[in-house]
Amino acid sequence: MFKYFPTNYVWNLSVDLAIEMGARIGEIEAMCAPLQEAAKQPDAAGTRAFRETWAAMADKLCGLAEEDESRGRLLSAGEKYKRAAIYLSTCERLQAHGAPGRMALYERFQAVFAKGIALAGDACEPVRIPYEDSFLSGLFVPAKGVRPGERMPVLLQVNGLDSTKEMKWFVGLPKWLAERGVASLVVDQPGTGDALRLRGLTARFDSEHWASRIVDWLERREDIDARRIGMEGVSLGGYYCPRAVAFEPRFAAGVVWGANHDWRDVQKKRLDKEGDFPVPHYWAHVQWVWGAKDQADFMRIAENVHLDGVLDRIRVPFLVTHGERDSQIPLKWAERTYEQLVNSPKRELKVFTEREGGVQHSSFDNSINAGQYIADWVAETLGGRTR
Repeated sequence: MFKYFPTNYVWNLSVDLAIEMGARIGEIEAMCAPLQEAAKQPDAAGTRAFRETWAAMADKLCGLAEEDESRGRLLSAGEKYKRAAIYLSTCERLQAHGAPGRMALYERFQAVFAKGIALAGDACEPVRIPYEDSFLSGLFVPAKGVRPGERMPVLLQVNGLDSTKEMKWFVGLPKWLAERGVASLVVDQPGTGDALRLRGLTARFDSEHWASRIVDWLERREDIDARRIGMEGVSLGGYYCPRAVAFEPRFAAGVVWGANHDWRDVQKKRLDKEGDFPVPHYWAHVQWVWGAKDQADFMRIAENVHLDGVLDRIRVPFLVTHGERDSQIPLKWAERTYEQLVNSPKRELKVFTEREGGVQHSSFDNSINAGQYIADWVAETLGGRTR
């Protein structure tokens, strides 16, 4: 793990995630060098300082992108807008719920991201999936090398506690899958991304409720093979995904990128100051995500967020991955998930070690080898290609 700030795990996690998304080390240095003292301050003061330096870099990049646009250099402009979006996303993620200007920062991030992918010509289609009286937003990335009229396998990819669909797109799994003949649908499910921020859709433990509606939408697409729909979840998605695959029989495979078998236990340990927090203002954040009125209400909700008594329902191939030195979720929970997949015809537990990298939580310290391992497994399982 790259530790720019020796005393602040949450900030180091954010910097490492930004690098995995495509940040440039020279820009990281320019943003972080003034923040050494701020990293030691209480959350409110520290995250405000973090926002100021990272948003300023995004502003500079947007200005440079505008200059590129004025000269017709749209590919260069697109790349700069995308990098600006990474920096806006990173500093927005650290802000407290209700912090002044957070919503405007998030909306700017989304607009800059959309402009960046459009100018860069990325194969990334924004989509809306009907959900109750609202919708879920997603990014659809088609497989490469598909013949006219051919139906593609697809991997639905969902967030953890505090990630967004754009973050997952930047890290690269959709690109790696496209090269292997598998399409991707990356979604901001309830409790994450714009579902939470813009429409107030909070998380729910019965993830099959929203996952089944996404499968309905995929089945209606003429370019998707409905018999080859898989699902992947990262971090807390390591709970959402197995739960959904267990109760939605139309999924053909499942993958967790960082297991999360018993999140209720993780919360109890965090109350006892065990394990690292993924975001500042942690308890206020989880209450917002889950729609809890206070901490006691949140702990009551969390009692439902575990996979015991669920996984024997899964009868499709399933891959469980975990970092050997995950400091948020102990390895034992990946082993528990694997052990309970007793009816999966093709179950695998892959623990990423120092040799291949990706030993931290959901491989945020080095995602490419872990992500391509997942992409290969998905391609082999859903009928893509690995060569």
